[in-house]
Formats: sequence, structure tokens, C-alpha cells
Amino acid sequence: MFHRPALGRRFATAAVALGLLGTLSTSAWAGAHNSGPAAAHRPRVTLVAATPGSTTALSGYAIQSTAKVTDSAAAVSSPGYPARDWYPAGSRSTVLAALLANGKYADPFYSANQQKIPPADFDVPWWYRSDFTVPDTSARTYLDFSGVISAADVYVNGRQIATAADVAGAYTHHELDVTSLVRAGTNTVAFRIQPNDPNKNLTMGWIDWLQPPPDENMGIVRDVLVRRGGPVALRDAHVVTKLDVPSLASADLTVKAKVRNDSDSPVTAEVNGTIGSVTFARTVSLAAHETKAVTFAPADVPGLHLTSPKVWWPAGMGGQPLYGLDLTASAAGTVSDTAHEDFGIRDVKAPLNSDGARQYSVNGRKLLIKGGGWSPDEFLRWDRTYVEDRLKYALDLGLNTIRLEGHIEPDEFFDLADRYGVLTLPGWECCDKWEGNVNGDERGDKWTAADYPVAKASMAAEAARLRDHPSVISFLIGSDFAPDATIEKNYLDALQAADWPTPVVAAASDKSSPVSGRSGMKMTGPYDWIPPDYWYAKREGGATGFNSETSAGPDIPTLDTLRRMMTPAELDTLWKNPDAKQYHRSPSSTFGTLKIYDNALAGRYGPASSLADYVRKAQLAQYENVRAQYEAYGRNATDSSKPSTGVVYWMFNSGWTSLHWQLMDRYLDQGGAYFGAKKANEPLHVQYSYDDRSVVVVNSRHTGASGLTARVTLFNTDGSQKYDRTATGVSVGGDGARSTALTVPSSVSGLSTTYLARLTLTDAQGKEVSRNVYWLSTKPDTLDWANTDWYYTPTTSYADLKGLSSMAQVPVSATASTAEGTDGTSTTTVTVRNTGTGRTPSLLTDVHLVDATGKPVLPVQWSDNQVSLWPGESTTLKATYRTADLHGSPARVRVSGWNTPERTVPVR
Repeated sequence: MFHRPALGRRFATAAVALGLLGTLSTSAWAGAHNSGPAAAHRPRVTLVAATPGSTTALSGYAIQSTAKVTDSAAAVSSPGYPARDWYPAGSRSTVLAALLANGKYADPFYSANQQKIPPADFDVPWWYRSDFTVPDTSARTYLDFSGVISAADVYVNGRQIATAADVAGAYTHHELDVTSLVRAGTNTVAFRIQPNDPNKNLTMGWIDWLQPPPDENMGIVRDVLVRRGGPVALRDAHVVTKLDVPSLASADLTVKAKVRNDSDSPVTAEVNGTIGSVTFARTVSLAAHETKAVTFAPADVPGLHLTSPKVWWPAGMGGQPLYGLDLTASAAGTVSDTAHEDFGIRDVKAPLNSDGARQYSVNGRKLLIKGGGWSPDEFLRWDRTYVEDRLKYALDLGLNTIRLEGHIEPDEFFDLADRYGVLTLPGWECCDKWEGNVNGDERGDKWTAADYPVAKASMAAEAARLRDHPSVISFLIGSDFAPDATIEKNYLDALQAADWPTPVVAAASDKSSPVSGRSGMKMTGPYDWIPPDYWYAKREGGATGFNSETSAGPDIPTLDTLRRMMTPAELDTLWKNPDAKQYHRSPSSTFGTLKIYDNALAGRYGPASSLADYVRKAQLAQYENVRAQYEAYGRNATDSSKPSTGVVYWMFNSGWTSLHWQLMDRYLDQGGAYFGAKKANEPLHVQYSYDDRSVVVVNSRHTGASGLTARVTLFNTDGSQKYDRTATGVSVGGDGARSTALTVPSSVSGLSTTYLARLTLTDAQGKEVSRNVYWLSTKPDTLDWANTDWYYTPTTSYADLKGLSSMAQVPVSATASTAEGTDGTSTTTVTVRNTGTGRTPSLLTDVHLVDATGKPVLPVQWSDNQVSLWPGESTTLKATYRTADLHGSPARVRVSGWNTPERTVPVR
């Protein structure tokens, strides 16, 4: 993110790392705590598989502060050490995540509880120790890991095998041969983890996203694996694919791996491989401790030239088939090691267009990148189900891409992205040590000689890990700033050595690097509130080029979530005092309050009269603004001049209970921001243009559509109709094409200052395929472009939407029934109807599925929601959710809206 001012945070001294998640259940990190004394819950001993080529993750650790451990490292790391009063930790866990799981601190997501956690507890190293057993010592044994934050001294069975200088950088990959130290039976591995400081080390920081955890995420946040094998090891197995584009009729596969003799004697190894029904083999002679690269290509294995390959596509563009590579290395007829890699066949290009913007294409088809910025859990706790739920939400929103600025998730994340067809843009982060050499006077120490090999090793490790994932379409080697020549060369050398298959981007901002050249991206903001019409201007953050991170800032969650995260007194301040420092916004002085947002909310909609009124207005404002952002970029994607090529909403989600930068909240509840994005990104979509009043049809499907009818109707807030026009025979091409159906006149007789616009799109059979309702004003928002700052453009006068407050209350009835599926899910079908007898529509009618206590059932995917209905109109909505998330409670449906009294009805 761009130009973030210093935050005045505490930073401990120590070595480095960047991290990825620790193991805890969803309930544990939603605010519940495990009970009982820590000493009673020691991690179980990990039973290591004996199969050659097996990898077994350590099941967990006992952890303790070095301030409380006086025993020697040799003692701590020896089998049988009692570890009394140590805390159990999961296989992937920061220090603080483990302490939270053990109930040491109150829920840090509630109120300002996190401020009560003493930072000094994490200014010293912490011990992590774990026991594992091996059945015998005839096989070779290795420790294989990355994800240590920030650095660690490593010990096995009382002997030091690596220092913190060796194991530095959370992304660096380490394989330590411990064969000579391992004994049959119980063995112990111990890590003395150094404190973390993102400004001093190549690790991970939270920038201004959230209040940073007091431990700065120190710990082990990826699996530590115990590998077993024979004298010959297989490493670095991967597949380089070359797809014939645009025909997609054939693909060439090149299999690569390294074969290593770890014994003291020469070995003749037999390497065998399969991809589907294709088999191949080679004999490799290796001297003692020699490593050789082996390659299988179509020239020597004709079966690796595929005809009619199964091509991997992003979601909505095709299927997501994957292939599997299996390799085996044998010595003297005995299997010594194995390797498996899944991969996809696809082609990614991202040249700069004539305007200098990066334009992505997959398998020869251009696409508008519609994405969001990803955040892991604040304490890096990994929960596969929770991650999968969010990726499903991304698809539900019509997004195709997730950007990971640092916080590059573990392998399972990218496996899921491959499976669901969600594109990913991983890269290094800004505003700390990663860009310390190139970011001027911003935060982040300058690099020392020791940092360069850590950075290069980090790049090499991540490239090797990510290269076979078809969902990964680039690596951003810079964020706010591009690397200098030396750093870039190190990165590019590492990427090239790893056979990196997709475009390398210099930065997420409009920067250039010596070799990669221009980024083709922009980082012009905004990050705080601007009006909806901002997005239509082809300047600053408006809909032109590729905007790598941008939004209108605050996203106030639902009232249900607000009550879960703030005290009554804090909620009172939230709606009454725009100048108040909001702990749940940001540690940044720039984003510490909601003043800009609150002033706009009051200026456009009128002052809030209560917390409920504040939240009600916030949902309306967030719906219109997020919708406008995605609609503007969607409309301009096929422009002949200065087209939009990509937009990443900042952010997709938050790592904690937040008041800004999120399309859904921490508990996966959905409000105006969510449903505004979902509406804007529907595949065949009718939309209104704030800049020229055109009614446009945008089609993101591959095939075109014809015989459509577009209609626009304008209403005063009392429901009286003032304008109506229909365009028939509308046609629109595919792949993001647009068609202008008609244009609303600049002046309409009898229109009130605040008015409503209803847009509908019907197909040739008269079926409604898209509906979109806007609340507009004859008085526009006025932007002060000349005083644009890095984070927003001031608004000198606001659109007048206060007339919405005069809308009559409208009753909406609801009937609901549930069908239970066979896959553990249920679908509740809800029919809502405007039963009012007058002319007034029900605006932004929201339906929530709740349990018997009124608590939302989450996550849930709605076919549509926050709908607007005119008198007599009805619509049927479907909600799909995990049956178990009701916890045996009967389901109920809560209906509310801008001018709809809240009511809850039972589900049949």
C-alpha cells in the first residue's frame, strides 16, 4: 500500500521472517478459548512414517518464553525433558496464537482487549520443542521447513544443527540432514525463535491494515516436516508446460527434477515417472554426494506432447482440470524416494497495452482482473474451512483474482485456488524491510550484506513452491516501490532458475525496475471515502488502467457484527463522534478516525439519529460506492482509449474485526459492500453510468447475447413515476463487451432532488435477467481534483440524498422453506413481497438467515440480496449454508431494509 505514514508501533529487535498461519479451530479464534491448565495439554508425540519418500508434519509443540526457562539448550532439546508449565501450540502457530488458544488473554477481537497484552512478553526468544519417533535408523532423516518468524537456532537431541543466522527469513526453505543424530524411538527437535521486527528483517508486517499483534507474529507458521528416504533423494520436481495458443490443440510438457546421492558411495539410480498414462524412465549414475538434474521432454518422450490437452481456466471461463506428476527414484531395485506435483496447463500473458497498462490474458483470451486484497487471520492461524469459505465468497461476488501483498499463504491456499479457479497475484509487501532500500524516508531499514542472500533464497523458495499452481498468474517483486538493480537481479535469477512460468511485475504501483521495466499498474488510491461518480473519471484511481489496490475506505459491518466487536460505549462513540480515534480502524494517523466518511454520510444522507440509523445509512452508502467501483471498471474494459484492465478492491477481507477495507466482515457476515460488489459483477448486467447517464449492458460471459430489452424508470421517493424508456433488440458481445442501450436525459420534469432509478434487462423470452436500482440526486457530488492526496480526493459539496429519509415505511412479507442436501448443506428458499398498498418501493430489503437466538448463520451464499421491490412485486431468494452451522437450532428469516420494519419469520 502507498505512502503510509509511520505508525509509532513497538518493534522488538531480532532476526526475520514472513509468515503463514498457525493451526487453531474457527471457534477458538472467533473469541472462544480453550480451558484448562496448559501443562495438562502437552502435544502428542509425532509418529513418523517409515515409507521412503514420506513426509510427516510435526503435530505440535510445547512453547515457553526463554525468560522462564533456565535450562540449557542441550537439555531443552533432549528427549524426556519435562517441559512443565509450557503451553501447547499447534503445528503452525505464532506465540500469541498459542497463548490465545490456552485462554491466557481475553478475545483480542473485542473492544481494545489486545492493548492489554504486554508487548514485553515477546521481546525475548521463545522455545518451541516437539517429540517425534522413527521406527528405525536405516533410512535417512531430514527436517524440511520454512515459515519461521523471525529466525531460529535449531537443535535435535541436544545438538545444535543450525543457527539463527542460518535460519532467517520466513520464506526461506531449509532442509537439514539429521540422519546422524536421529535414534530409533523418541527424538526431540527444538527451535529457539527470535523476536520479530518487520522493519529490521525480511519478514511480515501489518502496515496500516489492523492493530498489529503484540508478538509481531513470532513463531512457526508452516509445517515442519520430517522426511524419510534412502540414499538417493528426489528434489525440485516440477513440470514446465507450453500450450499452443490460440488453438489450445496441443501442449508440450517438460518434466524436471534433481537427483541427489546422499551416501558416501557411488550409486546408480533409476528414475521413473508418470503423468496419467504417460510413463518415462532414466538411469542416472551419481558419485558420492553428487546432484544431477534430470529432464524428460517431448523430444525423448513423445507422450509428453499432448494433443487435445485438458486446459485449466479461471472460474467462469472454463473448467479447472489438473494433472499429476509422480516420480520415483530407486537404488539397487529398492525405492529410495518419491515426489508428486499437481499442475495445470494454461498460458498467461500480460503485456503492456498502448497506454502502458498491463493487460492480462489467459489461454489467449483477455480478461479484466476483478480482485480483492487478501488478509490472513491477524495471528496467522490456518483454518482450511475458513479460507475455503472466503474463496467461495470471492466467486459468489463475481471476482476472479486475489492479490496477496506479502502474507503468502501455505500450499493448501493455492491448492484451493487451483480447484476453484481463483487467480492469485502474490508478491512482496511494502512499508517495511522488504522495500527499505528503495522507499526513501519511509519505514523499513536499509539492507545489510546479510539481507541479500535471505531475499534471494526467499524468492527461490516461493518460486519453487508456486510455479506449478495454475492459479498463480504473476509475481509482484515490488509493491509500492520497485526493487533496485541488484535486488531485482537476485529476484530474477532465482525466478529463472526455478523456471518461473508467468509474468514478473516490477511493482504494484506505477514504478519501473531496470530489467522488468514498467509495472503497468497504478497505486493512486483512493483509500478513504470518495463519491460514486469518482470511479468514472479516467484519472487518479478512476476506471482506467490497472489499479492494484483501491476503495472508498471504510466498510462499516452489520449491526450484528458491531455488537460482537465493540462495547456499548464504543458503539455510542462510533455514530456520535466522527473525530474519535477508532481502535478498530487502523493504527495509522491517516486512517485513525472515520471523519471523512462520517462527514460524507451526514452530508449526503443526513445526520444519524441512532446507531441503527448510522449502520443503515452506512450499508446504503457502501452498496452504492462498491457497486460503482466495479461497474466503472467493467464498463471501461473494452474502451478503445485508456481502457481499464484491472481493479483490486482494497481489501477483500480483514484479518480482524475492522471498520474499513473489507467486502465482508471478520465473521463472514455480508452487508452493503458485499452485495454491491455482487450486483456489479453479475455475468450479464445492466448498469447506470454516473458520468454520462448512459444505461449500459456489460457481458462477462464468453458468448454474446442478443434480443435483450433494457428499460430505465425514474421515480420520486414517494414512488411516483416521472420517466420511463425502453430499448429493444439490444445485443452485446462476450468476454466483457458492453453495449449502450440508452441514455437518461440530463433533466426530467417533476423529478425530486432525491430520486430512484430502476433498471431492468429482460431476455428474448421476456425473463428478467438483471435488475439494478440506484438512488440519485439532481445535485451532484463535487470533487476537488486539484487537491487530490495519495489517499483520497476531497468532496467540496455532496449529492443530496436526504430525501430517502422521507420514504414511507413499506411492509414486506416473507415465506421460507428449507431443503436439506446430501452434502452437509441446506438451502433455504425465501420469497419476499412488497405488500404495501401505496406506490413506495421497499429500498434495499435485506434478508438474514438467523438461528433461534437471532444470531446470523454464517457463512451463507445468497442467490441475491438487498433487493428493492415496488408494490406488489416479489422475488425469490435462495440461501445455501452448512446445516451444522445451525447447531440444531431451527432456522428463521429476518427481513429489514431502508424503509422496511424489521420482522423475523420461521422457516418451514
